[in-house]
Amino acid sequence: MAEENKFTYFILGFGIGVAVGILFAPQSGEETRSLIRAKAGEGKEYLKQRGEKLYESAGDLVEKGKTAVSRQKEQLAAAVEAGKQAYREAVSGTGGEAPATEG
Repeated sequence: MAEENKFTYFILGFGIGVAVGILFAPQSGEETRSLIRAKAGEGKEYLKQRGEKLYESAGDLVEKGKTAVSRQKEQLAAAVEAGKQAYREAVSGTGGEAPATEG
């Protein structure tokens, strides 16, 4: 909740700052609009580059996650197989009867 208020105050302050800056700009209206378009284009390009970097980073994280899941899956399969083998050995060592279980 507090984060939402901080963001709201930031946007409000940003808007007021832009409005005051435009009102007191030493350039003509056309020059000011041109400057705003140029700065908006710069911001757009920055966000595009930042988005591409985040997308690449997310792709790397997904690959690392897939690798980790695959490794865990292999380890689990090996553990299950080891458990089956231990059970078989226990059963064959007791004359074909299943080992006694607690519970």
